[in-house]
Amino acid sequence: MSIDVVTFGCRLNTYESEAIRRAAGSAGVNDATVVNTCAVTAEAVRQAKQAIRRIKREQPQARILVTGCAAQTESATFAAMPEVDSVIGNEEKFDARIWGSHQKVVVSDIMAVKTMRAHAIDGIEGRTRAFVQVQNGCDHRCTFCIIPYGRGNSRSLPVDAVVEQARRLVDNGYRELVLTGVDITSYGADLPQAPRLGVLVKRILKNVPDLARLRLSSIDSAEADCDLFDAFANERRLMPHLHLSLQSGDDLVLKRMKRRHSRHDAIAFCAEMRRLRPDIAFGADIIAGFPTETEDMFLRSLDLVDECGLSQIHVFPFSPRPGTPAARMPQLDRAIIKERARRLRDKGDMALRRHLDREIGIRRRVLAESQALGRTEQFMPVRLAGSVQPGAIIDLTMRAHDGRQLLAA
Repeated sequence: MSIDVVTFGCRLNTYESEAIRRAAGSAGVNDATVVNTCAVTAEAVRQAKQAIRRIKREQPQARILVTGCAAQTESATFAAMPEVDSVIGNEEKFDARIWGSHQKVVVSDIMAVKTMRAHAIDGIEGRTRAFVQVQNGCDHRCTFCIIPYGRGNSRSLPVDAVVEQARRLVDNGYRELVLTGVDITSYGADLPQAPRLGVLVKRILKNVPDLARLRLSSIDSAEADCDLFDAFANERRLMPHLHLSLQSGDDLVLKRMKRRHSRHDAIAFCAEMRRLRPDIAFGADIIAGFPTETEDMFLRSLDLVDECGLSQIHVFPFSPRPGTPAARMPQLDRAIIKERARRLRDKGDMALRRHLDREIGIRRRVLAESQALGRTEQFMPVRLAGSVQPGAIIDLTMRAHDGRQLLAA
């Protein structure tokens, strides 16, 4: 049996690809490639289509099955591609019966989905850390974002089910787990007693004592709860790194994006987290060239990198997604968007270099991802000096860096 899964997009897609592989395999799917798509930008959709055409050229006899967020939001587009055999929606992709049905298009109304199903995978092949999906969907409607239409409304996995999955992965040898979802800081609002993310974090750390490191994926700082702040202050097994969904440093742009935080809120959040956990590092998503963004507005995004003390930036050149309010706003020239994205990336490179400079001479606990590469607790990549067993956690002194990664002594 041969099932290849080609994954685009976020950590959640990476996690779900393992469950997709299992569902398709149990349905007897053979000699097929599953393309798990991303819809966050037009470029992500274009790359998925390009990959589909390349796969068909290289493997003319292979069946190509398309799923994921872009398959959900643009099912007709993918179904019209001659290379595609089936298009399977985000809710259907875990159902073995669907993978074995040979239907051309199986995509239901994602907004009608009210509960989240658990996917008890044993791990992710070739990785020393494992993802645990705790939440799916999003109740918010940022004007630039298509993802709620691909994922549906927010729904959470019960605390006990998350703890059981975490325990299962630790028993399988994983030293570090990453909690992931679409909007994990909205966790629990749909569950009885509405437990927040901070409660979930504390329960995992209490009930899975053999877990060495727990990490969070991207969060929305506007939804951070008191228990989460307390966990970062007092739980050393909760890793001191956060990737923030900031998007802009200008208040008017944030308002037009329909974000729920201000520039001041973002700066204050980082300052408070740093007070509670001085060794914490921050990454962030920032959009370049949002509709109506002036040069002065853009400069406030550049300044936010320093004011929040960011060490890494994920830059998104604005990409209008059909059906979103931002796609109907006055658009900037693509050359301006491209130029601002370049300046943001340059700023990010400088911020990363400054962070790496500060790490020289510091002793860090490093999780070896391979024999030659590891990650600090702050998620900084480290080139290891000697061969180390993948999965080992070792204390190392940082002796230098190459602008992208630390070099261990």
